[in-house]
Amino acid sequence: MNRLQGKRAYIGFAFKQSVPVMLGYIFLGIAFGLLLQNAGYSFVWAFLASVVIYAGSMQFVLVNLLTAGAGLFYTALMTLFINGRHIFYGLSFVEKYKKMGKAYPYMVFSLTDETYSVLCGTKVPEGMSEDKVFFWISLLDQSYWVLGSVIGAIAGRYITFDTTGIDFSMTALFVVIVVEQWRGSRSHFPALLGAACGVLWLVALGPEQFILPALCSCVLILILARGHLQASAKPHEKQGADAVSGSGPDSEEREGS
Repeated sequence: MNRLQGKRAYIGFAFKQSVPVMLGYIFLGIAFGLLLQNAGYSFVWAFLASVVIYAGSMQFVLVNLLTAGAGLFYTALMTLFINGRHIFYGLSFVEKYKKMGKAYPYMVFSLTDETYSVLCGTKVPEGMSEDKVFFWISLLDQSYWVLGSVIGAIAGRYITFDTTGIDFSMTALFVVIVVEQWRGSRSHFPALLGAACGVLWLVALGPEQFILPALCSCVLILILARGHLQASAKPHEKQGADAVSGSGPDSEEREGS
């Protein structure tokens, strides 16, 4: 297999793995491009934002920050709170990425929620380099977002229609993620706390200023309640372990019967 054929094989395999991301990113990218164009920024800015920033939901928020004339500090703080979650799940790939040499900085930059999910579930075929497969999946995922953003910005320039409500596409994605996390989580306290903090600060400060105080108060309460949450989770973990091993009081009754 020559070098060109090898690259095609890697791209072909990576493309098959990234199809679910492509279906979501292109349409969400189009929504972002439409919003940016409607705010007065051309497709060039949509392209640059998706290439240099590539922050998904933060790019939607960025449109509002640009139109509102938000300061650099406020924008940086918002970015930290919205995309700070990448720090936590990115830790699991740090050692793997460090071994990728020159590709290491890009791999860290391109690790989004969806890309992380795909990489975790990808089984690299025998004979293929995992590093190359991961690189092409990450690069393809970003290319889908860039493509969608440019298409949306160009369409918004030449096709005039009311874009009111199109930013709800990202909200809809978040709703789906929250529902899946709610169904898969044993404790719903963090979700309920987040909702309560959001409503409290929304009423107190209004829709323009409630996000940062709500996020800060939610994180602070979770830190303070960390010990209690961990303690309450241990009985559930023990019950799960007993159910798997067949031990515990119930198992003794079954053995005696």
